[in-house]
Amino acid sequence: MTYLENGAGKNRTRLILAHGAGAPMDSPFMAFFAEKVGEAGIHVIRFEFPYMQQRRIQGSKRPPDRQPKLLTHWKEIIEESGSAENLIIGGKSMGGRMASLLADECKVGGLICLGYPFYAFGKQDKPRIEHLQGIKTPTLIVQGTRDTMGNKQTVENYTLSSSIEIKWMEDGDHSFKPRKSSGVTEEQNWLSGCNEVIQFIRSLS
Repeated sequence: MTYLENGAGKNRTRLILAHGAGAPMDSPFMAFFAEKVGEAGIHVIRFEFPYMQQRRIQGSKRPPDRQPKLLTHWKEIIEESGSAENLIIGGKSMGGRMASLLADECKVGGLICLGYPFYAFGKQDKPRIEHLQGIKTPTLIVQGTRDTMGNKQTVENYTLSSSIEIKWMEDGDHSFKPRKSSGVTEEQNWLSGCNEVIQFIRSLS
């Protein structure tokens, strides 16, 4: 498998990040977070699901694999990474959601979701939160306040596990990009998100 790595390779704490449904592991968003968190001395590893690997080879817009295949691939990545005790898993949108479905089962040390898809676009009446109501793994969700798949007004009405901490990015969309009128820039939100991730990881050690 092909990986991208940032940070201290010998650091005991490792953060494995999966990409979202539409963009690869080296997208600007993924690269920014991996580089900034890596600069804090945290070993960050990125990987791609099989369908995204095929996109690179064939140049086609293959849709994401079905959930069972995504979860199987995630499990393989976790198993290859050795001891789960100092392992934190997560990712952008779909990648983070898949990680959240495995966190308790795999007994990892922590979970980080960057833009969690609490519901599919336009389907607020069908939230994907059942497993989040009882999750035991320490979890950080970094979320834009106006995310079209989980805005602040909607998410704050959910009853979620006490293991989950949500940090809101001001006026951010699904990738934390704010409107110009907000007075906040995309990079400021990305940096703020990275700082939340770093603080969360340090709090676990």
